[in-house]
Amino acid sequence: MRVPTAVITAGSLIGGWQIARRTGIRPLGAVVLAAGGVLAGREWSRRTSPAVTTALAATYLGAFGLSHPLARKIGPWPAVLAVSALTAAASYAAADRRAPR
Repeated sequence: MRVPTAVITAGSLIGGWQIARRTGIRPLGAVVLAAGGVLAGREWSRRTSPAVTTALAATYLGAFGLSHPLARKIGPWPAVLAVSALTAAASYAAADRRAPR
C-alpha cells in the first residue's frame, strides 16, 4: 500500500520545520524536506503527467518559501500548517485521488 503524497508533503513540511526548530540545525530540517520531496515526486511521476508532477513540485517548494514570510505575519505554527494544508490539498486533488496510471 502506498502512502498518499498528501501525507508525505504535509508531514515533511511540518516535520522538517520541527526538526530544524528543535535541533537548531537547519540543514537537518532540509534533509527531511528534500526526502519528502523526492518520495512525493517519485509518486507524482508514477501517477500523473510530467506537467502535473512539475506543478506539484513547484507547489511543494513554493510552500516552503512562502512559509517564511507568512510566519512573520501570522506566526510560525499557523504558517507551516497553512502551507502544509494547501500543499496536501493540491497533492490529493492532482495525484492521490486518481488511480495510478
